[in-house]
Amino acid sequence: MAAPGKHIGHYMQRNGRILLFNFEQLWGNRSFGWTPALRQQAAEITTESTESVVIPRKKTWSKEAVLEALASTVSRDPTAHPYQFQDDSYLSPRTSTEFRLFTLSQESGRSAAKYFVNNNPKFFTKDFAEPHIPCLMPETLSLLLEEVSEDALKERIGLRKVGAAVDMYDQLLQAGTAVSMETTHDLLDLISFYCDRDPIQEGGPQEENAEEGAEEVKRRKPKGRWANDFLKLTWKENNNAERIFNLLPERDTQCYSALIRGMVKHGAYTKAFSMYTDMLNNRLTADVHTFNALISAAPEVREKFNERWDLITELLTQMNQQKVRPNLLTFNSTLKSLRRCGYMAKTQAPHTLNEMRALGIAPSLATYDHILAVFFKSAPSGPSNIDILEEVITELKGTSFTCQDPNDVVFFSSAMRICLDHKDLELGYKVHSLVEVGENWRLLGNAYRQSIYYGRFFNLLCMMEQIDEVLKWYRRIIPSLYYPNSQGMQDLLQALDTDSRLDLLPTIWKDIKTLGHDNKSELVEELLGLMAREKRSPEVQESFAACALDIKSVIDGRPNQEWSASSLTHVTTLLLWANKSQQAWEMLQLFKAKNRVPSEGLLTNFLPLCHSSGDSQRAVELVQLSAAFCLPATSGLAKQTLAEFELTEEQRAVVSELEAAAEPSD
Repeated sequence: MAAPGKHIGHYMQRNGRILLFNFEQLWGNRSFGWTPALRQQAAEITTESTESVVIPRKKTWSKEAVLEALASTVSRDPTAHPYQFQDDSYLSPRTSTEFRLFTLSQESGRSAAKYFVNNNPKFFTKDFAEPHIPCLMPETLSLLLEEVSEDALKERIGLRKVGAAVDMYDQLLQAGTAVSMETTHDLLDLISFYCDRDPIQEGGPQEENAEEGAEEVKRRKPKGRWANDFLKLTWKENNNAERIFNLLPERDTQCYSALIRGMVKHGAYTKAFSMYTDMLNNRLTADVHTFNALISAAPEVREKFNERWDLITELLTQMNQQKVRPNLLTFNSTLKSLRRCGYMAKTQAPHTLNEMRALGIAPSLATYDHILAVFFKSAPSGPSNIDILEEVITELKGTSFTCQDPNDVVFFSSAMRICLDHKDLELGYKVHSLVEVGENWRLLGNAYRQSIYYGRFFNLLCMMEQIDEVLKWYRRIIPSLYYPNSQGMQDLLQALDTDSRLDLLPTIWKDIKTLGHDNKSELVEELLGLMAREKRSPEVQESFAACALDIKSVIDGRPNQEWSASSLTHVTTLLLWANKSQQAWEMLQLFKAKNRVPSEGLLTNFLPLCHSSGDSQRAVELVQLSAAFCLPATSGLAKQTLAEFELTEEQRAVVSELEAAAEPSD
C-alpha cells in the first residue's frame, strides 16, 4: 500500500508544477483590458514598493505597555465615584466628610496590613504579580548583621533605624574601628532628616515629642487636614547629629550640609546660619542644596524687609563667588522668600525671573505661583496678577508638566482663586483646560487641595456662566471629582434663581440629601424660600409640595434639628398652593407646638381655602390661632370669618369675643 501511494503523490506534485507554470504564462499574457498607461503606472508602483521596503528595528516594549495602552482607551466616568473606592460599593462616599473618613480608613487598613506583612515575612514568600510589584512584597526590616562592623552600620542606615545606627557607630568608635567618610555622610543625613528620632513605621505605634526645642524654634501651624501635618519635630540642642559631627577629626562640605539642611527643616534657623559661618571659616564651600535651605530660612532670621533681601542677595553672591551653579529650587526658594519681603518683592521678582531664564533654567509651576503671590495686591500703575496669569497661561498652553518642586501643587488652586476674585470666566476655562492636558491633574495636589480647586471653579461657573453650562459641569465633576460643600450648593441655587430655572429645585434637593447637606439649616431655608417666593404652574407646584413634604420628613426625623418660623411658613405656603389643605393644616398646628409665630400673610392666605371647602370650624380655629399669638391680623380675620362663613351661635360668639379683644382700645 505504501508504494502506490508514493507514486500517486509524486505524480500529483509533478502535474501541479506544470499547471502552475501554465497559469503564470496565461496570467502574464492577459491584460484584462489595461491600457499602456495603467501598465506603466502599475510597474512604477511595483518598482517603488520594492525599493522602499525597510525592515524596522526591533521595538522593546515595557512590561506595562499593554496596561498603559488599555488605560488610554478608557475615559473618566463622571457618574462614578473615585477609582480608589470602586472595589467596595458599600464604601462609596456620598459626602466630603465620608470621603475623608473612608480615605483615612483605607490608609489605616493599608498601613495595618503593611505592618503585619513586614513583621511576618515568612507568610508572604510567593510572588504572583507579573510584572513584579515591589510594594506588595514584605520589606526587610529585621537586622541580619549583629556583629560590630561598618557593614552592620550600613544595614541600619538602609533600614532607617536611627537609634540602632547611632548605637552601632558609638560601638565602632569604642572598638577603635574607623568609619569611612561615605558612611558617616549617610549617617548624618539620616539623623538630620529624621531629627534624631526613629521614623514612624507604617501601622506602628506613634511616640509623642515631649521635649521642647531651642529658643529660636517656632512651631508652625499645620496647613493641611491630614495627620502627618501634626507630626512636627523640632531640632534639639546637642543631639546625636551635632555630637557625631563634633567627634569627626575632619569635616567636609557634606557633613556641614547634612546638619544645615536638618536644622532648617526642623526650625533651628539661627543655628543653621551659625553652622554655615563656621563652614566658611574652615575655608569650605557649600553645595547648592545648602544654599537653597539657607535662602528659604532667610526671612526667619531677619525682621525688616530690606534686611531679608540683603541676606538673600549675600547668599546668591556667595554662590557666584564659590562657583556653585543654582538650580530650579534655588530660584524658587528665592521667590518664596521674596513673598515675605513686602514692598521689595514686586521690584526684585522680575529680576530674579530674568536671571533664571538667562541661565537656561525653565520655570516650574511653583515659580509662577510665587510670581502670582508677589503681585497679589498690585499698585494701580503696575501689572496685576490677573494680567500676569493671562500671560502665564498663554505661555503654558498645551504643556504637560511633571512635579519638580513640592509647591507645584499649589499653582492651579491659586490661579483659580485669581480667576474667581476677578470674575474672569474665560481665563478660568483656560486654567482648567491646562489641568486637563496629559496628566497635569496630578498636580492639583491631595484630595483637600483638589476640593479647593474645583470648589473655586464651580463657584466661578455659578456666578458667571449660563445655567445650562453650569448644570453640564455640575454633572461632569460631581461626584467623581468634587464633593461640594453647603456653600457650593447655595451658589448653585443662586445660579438657578438668576436664570429663572427654579423648576429644577426638587432635583437639586435630592442631590442635597445625597451629599449629606440636608442638615444645613441655612441651605434648606434658602431652598424653601426660593420655592415659596411666587406661585407657579400646577405641575411645578405639585413637585414643590412633594419636595416640601420630603423636607418635613427629614427635619422631623432629626430630634436635634429645630423648625424655624420661616421654614414652617414656606412649607405651609407650598402645601396651600398645591391645594393640599390637610397637610397644610397639620403644618399650621406645628407653629403652636414648636412655639413659632406664623406670618400674617400665611393666615390670610389660609382663610380662602377654608371658605372654598366650607369648613367653618377650621376658620374659627384659624382666628383662635391668630389671637393666641396676638397678631394684628386677628381682628380682620374675625370680621372676614363672621361675614363669609355660616357659623353656629357658639362659633359666632367665640369669633365675636376674639374680635372684640383684638380691637385696639382708645
